[in-house]
Amino acid sequence: MKLIVSRSQISGCVHAPPSKSHTHRAFLLASLAKGESVVLSPLLGEDTLATLSAVKALGANVCEGDDRITIQGGNLHAPLPKGTVINCKNSGTSIRMLAGIASRLDGTTEFTGDASLCSRPMKPLLDALSELGAGVTSDNGCAPFTITGPVSGGDVHIRGDVSSQFISGLLISAPLGKADTRIHLTTPLTSKPYVDMTISAMKKHGVSVETIEDGYLVRSGQVYSSEDVQVGGDYSSAAFLFAAAALAGEIAVSGLDPADPQGDQVVISILETFGAGVVRDGENVTIRKAALKAADIDLANAPDLFPIIAVLASQAKGTSRLYGAAHLRFKESDRIMSTVLFLRSMGADISETEDGCIVTGPANLSGANVTTFGDHRIMMASAVAGLIADSTTTVDDAGCCAVSYPGFVKDMQKLGADMREE
Repeated sequence: MKLIVSRSQISGCVHAPPSKSHTHRAFLLASLAKGESVVLSPLLGEDTLATLSAVKALGANVCEGDDRITIQGGNLHAPLPKGTVINCKNSGTSIRMLAGIASRLDGTTEFTGDASLCSRPMKPLLDALSELGAGVTSDNGCAPFTITGPVSGGDVHIRGDVSSQFISGLLISAPLGKADTRIHLTTPLTSKPYVDMTISAMKKHGVSVETIEDGYLVRSGQVYSSEDVQVGGDYSSAAFLFAAAALAGEIAVSGLDPADPQGDQVVISILETFGAGVVRDGENVTIRKAALKAADIDLANAPDLFPIIAVLASQAKGTSRLYGAAHLRFKESDRIMSTVLFLRSMGADISETEDGCIVTGPANLSGANVTTFGDHRIMMASAVAGLIADSTTTVDDAGCCAVSYPGFVKDMQKLGADMREE
């Protein structure tokens, strides 16, 4: 299904969608905790549903209710049924975190996914699990692969600059072992706020993580406690709403906790740096259109913001440099390439660098036929760009936003955007 976008002005109020990152962690930790946990207001997108399906397959009892998921955990320690297969669809978070958990369980688990997921790098994590003693089989360092456990713990070495999800997977699974687990990072950690989010979520369930000189220590003997978790709004998804307002109107977004550890909360300060009108009042953020000025933005710790920040930069006076996000080349698409491709097709003055892009603005954008490569963030960023284009923009895959923000098009229409699916 295609998305057709025409030039529009937007205004109004909308509630931020639930956080994808928090929902993944809530489902996983509830499944590992002994007792009943309730996850309130979760995001039920394609990625988080892949995680929920996986924890069911691994032994958790799940009951779906109105705006809540009840999980009876603690059964994942039982021997796994022979031939257990986990299909993580397109979810990198699911496969990377669940692989760590599978290494601690008694039995063999096979992991697979769609074509895109099966092309994404897993080798650093698979090598780390092998170092811990897991049986690992993989033809090329990607899915499909199998993990045979259980491993007890010990010292493990892993790169920190490929995916923070590798580190989160090792951390979440560590308390299941009989020995302490020390995670040694062999390169600097990128997207550290996502690891901090994992550590914060673990703490809420009664498990502490210690920082050591080159990584993290999780002591054995800790047990996850059951907890009810309220999932807050998602700054990563709200960034598309913010940018739309900064370019084409004024909107208020509610449900965004200023104390939330999400790294993508930095989008608010980025908008201020570009010169957008920003007003924060508790959990409400109002963004209004303003003349934007160029800025240099380090996205090492907030790489998911890259596509939409590039759209903003295309409308800022002067030359902006977005950098620090080389690991974006291993996302659902090569996100640096796909971002530059769609913006250039719309008339932006933009060029790739190894770890980001250089953009000179403001550009008069024209409508174009956009290829998303099945990437939800490219779909939403290009749709926002279409709001200020001189002619109609056609986005090739309207449905891929269901991965992280299923209600994106409806929310934009509510705000007055001329968008339709066909």
